[in-house]
Amino acid sequence: MGKIIVGKTSDFAPGKMQKVTIDGKDVLVVNIDGSYHAINDTCTHAGASLSEGSLNGSIVTCGWHGAKFDCKAGNLSEFPVKIKDLNSYKVIVESENIFVEV
Repeated sequence: MGKIIVGKTSDFAPGKMQKVTIDGKDVLVVNIDGSYHAINDTCTHAGASLSEGSLNGSIVTCGWHGAKFDCKAGNLSEFPVKIKDLNSYKVIVESENIFVEV
């Protein structure tokens, strides 16, 4: 696994999410009350970018069909049918730098 810098803490305001690309993978980085989390950005239902959806607390809702995932672990939290959970990644904050392990 490699530790990749994705930005500064000031780049990720509380309650906001941002898509970054790490080694060709789209990853969604989320700041939930000062706690940073990273999950796949691609919805496992139909391939939408979750960064185009909405964030409510730790739940990101896909803008296409409404699948809801918990950003803390990538688990599906609500959808009419069972779809795959998302991969989650370890986030490390050192000084003002945010790193994601992939």
